[in-house]
Amino acid sequence: MVYSGCDGDKMKMKDSLPNSNLCELVIDDDIARINLSRSEVYNALNTDLINELISIIKWTSERSVSKNSSLEDADGNKFLRVIIFTGQGKHFCAGADINMMRDAGARTAEENRLDSKRLDNLFYSLWAHPCFTIGCIQGVALGGGAGLVSCFDYVIAEPRTKIALSEAKLGILPAVIGPYVYRKIGSSNFRRLSMMASKIDSDEAMRIGFIDYIADSSEEFSNKSYKIAQEVLTTGPVAVTEAKKLTLVFDRWEGSDDQLREWTLDKTSQMRGSEEGQEGLSSFLERRKPNWSSE
Repeated sequence: MVYSGCDGDKMKMKDSLPNSNLCELVIDDDIARINLSRSEVYNALNTDLINELISIIKWTSERSVSKNSSLEDADGNKFLRVIIFTGQGKHFCAGADINMMRDAGARTAEENRLDSKRLDNLFYSLWAHPCFTIGCIQGVALGGGAGLVSCFDYVIAEPRTKIALSEAKLGILPAVIGPYVYRKIGSSNFRRLSMMASKIDSDEAMRIGFIDYIADSSEEFSNKSYKIAQEVLTTGPVAVTEAKKLTLVFDRWEGSDDQLREWTLDKTSQMRGSEEGQEGLSSFLERRKPNWSSE
């Protein structure tokens, strides 16, 4: 892990931002803020917005600390460690755009599959993002909006927030978002919400693990996301990314318990021997802050 600089062929934070008209990307040191800005249609997901989000997620992923093995680029600008998602206007995301849903009926099976593949690319790239992701949710998050919520690492909602796997109301299934929602809330809750397709309030969403915190005011809404971001910035950036991979290993493990125990020993040794691990252990013993800490 190179924390003091970066080779010239690495990404740079001053590279041109992705083109976007329906969402906004703002870089604030090692934090990126992504804001859905189709408020006139409650930030519904159409093809253009989906493509823009995929492009922005890819751009920010490529400029993460863990992807570049450095805290800064060659010019001394900080690489990214936290991504904060917001939605402009009354609602975070009302799901798929009604025009896109209407057009689906006239498309071939292959065309609809390509649309679904685009959506899956969005959800997977967000879920697997190397940075810590925070979602700030207001109003409704329906269908694909609930899919986005499921992919965030930490979710803050307002008291009046409603979430629904609403697909069954249209005679379809939450299949593309399914793997991410399932991992978020578990088998029983996923099955129940998929069948009922009804909205749940923020209290129930928090009870089942869809969201992590309910903010009582707009000021608290903003302050909480900042507080969580600052907490994450005290942790090793590569350790954050590796924690996501570790969870996936546990989810998919098919070997024996003894094999898993051996794997965890190897992984622990690998991380302790890494430059980030050595810096973390040294800073603890020397009673100083590690070189990645924002404090």
